[in-house]
Amino acid sequence: MLTKFMQLEPKDTTILLVEDDKFLVDIFATRLQSAGYNVIIANDGESGLKIATEKRPHLILLDIIMPQMDGYEVLAKLQQQDMTKNIPVILLTNLGHEEDVEKGLKSGAAGYLIKAQYTPSEVINKIKEVLEKYNSTL
Repeated sequence: MLTKFMQLEPKDTTILLVEDDKFLVDIFATRLQSAGYNVIIANDGESGLKIATEKRPHLILLDIIMPQMDGYEVLAKLQQQDMTKNIPVILLTNLGHEEDVEKGLKSGAAGYLIKAQYTPSEVINKIKEVLEKYNSTL
């Protein structure tokens, strides 16, 4: 089973994008789908948490500043549930201060990307990197 999981191609990989900015959702969903990934979209933290629990994606791209439940709270709840605690989460946010990055990584995120500093192609490269790292530790 481990060997099969480690050989996942993008077409076999589901990414949950939790983002409240429709413009960014459109950009990232289109680019991820063009790269061959299956994409599920949630527009707020609460629905993101629910979808993550139900669908168990291979990776979650998670905004921090969202209505109802912020990304830190979503991440904490994901880590408390057996079904979701091992899903790697990349925080994708506008919060770019050093203390924000440190808080995100200390909260258990597998990566922290500042939206203004990364192109969609660079985000996809980070996804590949995190998935490879995550798969090698299983």
